[in-house]
Amino acid sequence: MDTSALLANIARQFEELGRKLADPAVLRDRDQLRTLGRKHAELSEILNTGRELETVACALRQAREIIAANEDADLIELARADLAELEPKHQELERQLQELLTPADPDDTRNVIVEIRAGTGGEEAALFAADLYRMYQRHAERRGWKIEIIDANPTNVGGFKEIIFSVGGGRVFGSLKFESGVHRVQRVPQTEASGRIHTSAASVAVLPEAEEIDLEIKPSDLKIDVFRSSGPGGQSVNTTDSAVRITHLPTNTVVTCQDEKSQLKNKTKAMRVLRARLLDDMRREQDDEIASQRRQMVSTGDRSAKIRTYNFPQNRVTDHRIGLTIQNLTGILDGKLDEITAALQEAEQKERFADAITTSNEALK
Repeated sequence: MDTSALLANIARQFEELGRKLADPAVLRDRDQLRTLGRKHAELSEILNTGRELETVACALRQAREIIAANEDADLIELARADLAELEPKHQELERQLQELLTPADPDDTRNVIVEIRAGTGGEEAALFAADLYRMYQRHAERRGWKIEIIDANPTNVGGFKEIIFSVGGGRVFGSLKFESGVHRVQRVPQTEASGRIHTSAASVAVLPEAEEIDLEIKPSDLKIDVFRSSGPGGQSVNTTDSAVRITHLPTNTVVTCQDEKSQLKNKTKAMRVLRARLLDDMRREQDDEIASQRRQMVSTGDRSAKIRTYNFPQNRVTDHRIGLTIQNLTGILDGKLDEITAALQEAEQKERFADAITTSNEALK
C-alpha cells in the first residue's frame, strides 16, 4: 500500500499541532492543552509506525532486487534471510497502521436490538427464522452475552413470523452489526415428501441500542395504544389490556410489544425498540451521505441485500459480501460465528483504511 501522501498530510497536522501547543494561550487553557496533547500523541504514534513501515518496505525492495539481479549465492542467501525476517514484520506494521488510522466505530461498544422476520418461503421461512434466533442465542452464550426477548410472534410448528430481542455484553454491536440483511436457506423441508430442495429467506436487522440521551423523543410525538395480547403468554393472554403499541408520529414508526404480562413492562420494552429504530434511521441517513461519495464493500445496514446463504445439502455457508465459504453449516448454526465475524471485520478495516488514504490524497490535490 502507498501511504506516502497520507503520512505527509499527517506530518503537516502534527507540525501544526506542535505550534499550537507552544502557544501561551493554549498553555493557560488546561482543557484545550489536554485535548491537543492527546491528539498530538496519537499523530506521533501514527507517524512513527508509518515511517518504520516505509523503512521496512524499502529494505524489502532492496532484498528482492538483490535476489532478482544477483548471481552471488552468498548474497542471495543473505537477502532471503532478510526477507524471511522482514516480511512478517512488514505485515504486522501494516496491521498496526491500519488500526491506528481506522479507530473503531464508537457504536461498536453498544448493546443491540435484533429483529428477525420470516421472508419468502411460508412456514419454512418461519422455521428458518427460529434457527437464526437459536444461532444468535448460542453465539451469545459462547460470548457470555445476555439475551432478552422483547417481542415474538411464534407459529404453531415452532417457527417465528417475527422475533425481537436484545443482546447485552461487551462490544456486541461491533460483532453483530454485519448480520443485518437477508439470510437465505436452501434445504429440504420436513413437510416436503418428494425431497425437493426449497429456498427460503429471513431478514435480520441489528440496531445499536440507544440511550435516552442519544435522542429526544417528545411525549407529544407518541401515540400509545393498549390492547389484549394474543398467542403464548400465560393467563393474561386475551384477558387484560397488557399489550402496547407505540406510534412515533413524526416518522410513523410503529412498535408493538406483548411479551410481558405487565403493560408497563411492555411499554418500557417497546420504547427501547423505538429508540433503537430511530437511532438506526439517523445512522442510515449519515451512511447514505457517505455512500453517495464512496461505495462501501461491507454492508452493515441494507436490510434488503442478500448477505448469506445456508446450504444444507452441501453443509455450506457462504457470505456473499466477501466471497467467504465455510464447509461447517452445523457449527455455524450452533453459534460458531467467530470465523465469519473476524473476516468481515478485517474487510471493513481494510476498506476504511483505503478510504482514509483516498481522503488524504484528495485533500492534497
